[in-house]
Amino acid sequence: MRKRIEVVAAVMSRDGKYFATQRGYGEFKDYWEFPGGKMEPGESREEALMREIREELDTDIRVDAFLTTVECDYPLFHLTMHCYLCTVVSGSLVLKEHESAAWLGADELDRMAWLPADVEVVKEIKKREA
Repeated sequence: MRKRIEVVAAVMSRDGKYFATQRGYGEFKDYWEFPGGKMEPGESREEALMREIREELDTDIRVDAFLTTVECDYPLFHLTMHCYLCTVVSGSLVLKEHESAAWLGADELDRMAWLPADVEVVKEIKKREA
């Protein structure tokens, strides 16, 4: 049985655009994703998401609404990713762990090489925009 990993991700929007980050390390280096990470024991999903964005991007967010949960099989593990629509409250989105970042309109999302789980998030965003 493969390892199971559960994470949260922030789909931050501003002026009709969505914030995406590009991985700068690991097996999926250079692929794009919505930022986030693992929950710590005793944290709610929303608390984990706010902490992860503060740690990774030096930014405070407001978690506005649940978007979707994605189940995705990777070669070495199964990922469950809970995604939330979020708004930047303060901070300047400093890239501490990522190689690059971009604000993308819904019509630009398909241009990026997304991680497999994030492909499903993009589909959900585009469905909502339609």
